[in-house]
Amino acid sequence: MKKVETGDTVVINYVGKLEDGAVFGSTEDKSPLEFTVGEGEVVQGLEQGVIGMAPGESRSITVSMKKGYGPSIKERIREFDNARVSQDFRPEVGQRMQMHRADGLPFMGTVIAVSETSFTVDYNHPLAGKTLIFETTLLEIFPKTEQ
Repeated sequence: MKKVETGDTVVINYVGKLEDGAVFGSTEDKSPLEFTVGEGEVVQGLEQGVIGMAPGESRSITVSMKKGYGPSIKERIREFDNARVSQDFRPEVGQRMQMHRADGLPFMGTVIAVSETSFTVDYNHPLAGKTLIFETTLLEIFPKTEQ
């Protein structure tokens, strides 16, 4: 039976959880996830974890922060003075915000604190610094094509 190798395209169902059991993502009630192993379309640890799986096989794949979204970097957390934003803007903890870099490219952040005079935004990926656990089932393999 064919098993997953680097370069194969795979189709999986998964439930992604944190170590405390909180679910951060799932294909339940959605289309399965399809990606090519080794192309960097998903976190490295998930790519590596499906190698060797056969169709129909289920596996729990634990992904370290290093092979997931990396560490949470303190310099990516910024505090803003309320005087710098519109009076109509009322940030709330958990709110996602889009900002723009100096070159105009957008990036996302999450409001993590609000006070009378300021608010704090974390521009790290929401899963940075966390160990991820993927409960996966391999549905299909499309073998790599030789070029």
